[in-house]
Amino acid sequence: MLKNRYFLAISAFAALVSTSAFSQNAAIVNGKAIPKAQLDKLVQKSGQPGNPQVRDQAREMLVTKELILQEADKRGVIQKESVREQLEQSRVGILVAAVFEDYVEKEGVTEAELKAAYESVKNQYTGKEYHVEHILVEKEADAKAIIAQIKAGGNFEEIAKTKSKDPGSAPNGGDLGWVTEKSLVPEFSKSMVQLKTGQVTDKPVKSQFGWHIIKMVDSRDMKAPSFDELKAELKQMIASDQNWQKAKFAEMMQKLRSKAKIQ
Repeated sequence: MLKNRYFLAISAFAALVSTSAFSQNAAIVNGKAIPKAQLDKLVQKSGQPGNPQVRDQAREMLVTKELILQEADKRGVIQKESVREQLEQSRVGILVAAVFEDYVEKEGVTEAELKAAYESVKNQYTGKEYHVEHILVEKEADAKAIIAQIKAGGNFEEIAKTKSKDPGSAPNGGDLGWVTEKSLVPEFSKSMVQLKTGQVTDKPVKSQFGWHIIKMVDSRDMKAPSFDELKAELKQMIASDQNWQKAKFAEMMQKLRSKAKIQ
């Protein structure tokens, strides 16, 4: 009787330890634990932390990786000179990219380059921008009926919420926000720019998406964002240019050589 109790206690303790181990690990491969934190980090990077399928796929990736690492160790392939050379080349390549990225982030893009880019971009902000709302339907007859309803006193925004087929703007009463003439399909823009503030198109406007009823809420001269508002975007734009990257990499290496003692 005492032995049975002792056996049950040991079994319960073993089960508790096993459960605790699995709660802390994503998997255990041939006795080697893959920490749950490693899986959590991988899933977080996917941008879909709450997706069970993504989590399962991430777990399988980690298991596959561990199996390969274990097999590589078992076969001794890491000791092969060709493999070690390739690993070192990969390591150096990653470090080169990381060093250059850090250089660009801290001192690569100069204030003068940013201001020159800003002046170039600023000149593109010319003309007008328009605050418009629209109602989109599939049939011309439906569009004409809605125009008649609006002329009879119907509320444009409420009609847009119930009848517009545009999923992006319908919940907001058909509001498209501030847009430019070039940002919309030509048929829409051509009718839009002819409207006065508060005016609604008296005829349906056909485009590839269907039939539109357009309302002009307001218009204004386009104004360029401030330098500070565009600074981060300008820095990214400059740093992504391949010719600039080549020049800056050469500049970085010249600075390193000038400070180094090479014999």
